[in-house]
Amino acid sequence: MRTALLQSSGRPGSIAENLKVLDEAAGRAAAAGAALLAAPEMFLTGYAIGDDIARLAEPADGDSADAIAELAHRHGLAIVYGYPERDGETVYNSAQLISADGTRLANYRKTHLFGCFERDHFTPGEQPVVQAELNGLTVGLMICYDVEFPENVRAHALAGTDLLVVPTAQMHPFQFVAEALVPVRAWENQMYVAYVNRVGQEGEFEFVGLSVLAGPDGIARARAGRAEQLVFADADPASLAASREANPYLQDRRPGLYGSLI
Repeated sequence: MRTALLQSSGRPGSIAENLKVLDEAAGRAAAAGAALLAAPEMFLTGYAIGDDIARLAEPADGDSADAIAELAHRHGLAIVYGYPERDGETVYNSAQLISADGTRLANYRKTHLFGCFERDHFTPGEQPVVQAELNGLTVGLMICYDVEFPENVRAHALAGTDLLVVPTAQMHPFQFVAEALVPVRAWENQMYVAYVNRVGQEGEFEFVGLSVLAGPDGIARARAGRAEQLVFADADPASLAASREANPYLQDRRPGLYGSLI
């Protein structure tokens, strides 16, 4: 499945402008044969927007979800995007997957909040594994800091995730996560990992880009630089099956020894 990673911070504070950026990227991605477009963490509104997070937060089935469903259907590809989700008085840092026919397939709430900024504005989610079937692959969702916890990604591996999509707001000086940790996560869990980042200065944060789609062999199939960019790579079920056959990590586990971890 050809996957497009939209490395962009969009236009922080403007949902309307970010929908335009997403629409344009979806058009380019579809023209290049992509079946899935992934956008970064909090792409809908911007990340470093302070109290505007609560003001701009929407339900999972809100107006912006409807708008993205329309453009997904119009361009004929699935879309993953990050956004602030409102559920009553509670706000989550969420990511949603919408299919090419405009159906909402999965909604994930970030389980591990990073730093005081996120803890001040969001409530952590409680469901670590959220998945949906898409074009013959089991697609899982996770957000940024979540992927840095090996237990999180291993839970996805044990649940059968083939492609883990990780909208991200990865900032300086933690670029080693994109450069080194994400390919290792893909290798040790025998899955594809699509890690799609914001880029540039936003408020107090400098986002480092370096979006990557890593394969189960630990090799980057696509990697962006430090500028706004749309990059493509394929998540191939046949290559995934062959890699899982050759690499016995998951089969050789001894769960009875790991009780002390919990």
